[in-house]
Amino acid sequence: MTKVTRVSEDMEQLPEPANLRFLRILVTVLTVVMIGGLLTVVVVLVTRLRAPAPISTDMLSVPEGTDIHAITETPTRWLATTTDDRLLIFAPDGTFQREIPLD
Repeated sequence: MTKVTRVSEDMEQLPEPANLRFLRILVTVLTVVMIGGLLTVVVVLVTRLRAPAPISTDMLSVPEGTDIHAITETPTRWLATTTDDRLLIFAPDGTFQREIPLD
């Protein structure tokens, strides 16, 4: 039984092989990179989910009988094109401002 103890003591004193040391360092680095990537994904999801919801036609004061085809946002107003070739301009709060016919 003492021989087994001596062998394990001798094994502990042997230097670590270069390939094993490289593998241990590689696993440690990959673990750190994975944790960093996971944190990045969580941060991106949290910041994107907190963004205000995009505006919909329900939030705009659209004139009666008007069908919206497309909506776009500028820094100062909302623009909406209709199916009957008109451009509707809305204030940032969604109130109707004016209408421009498209030819």
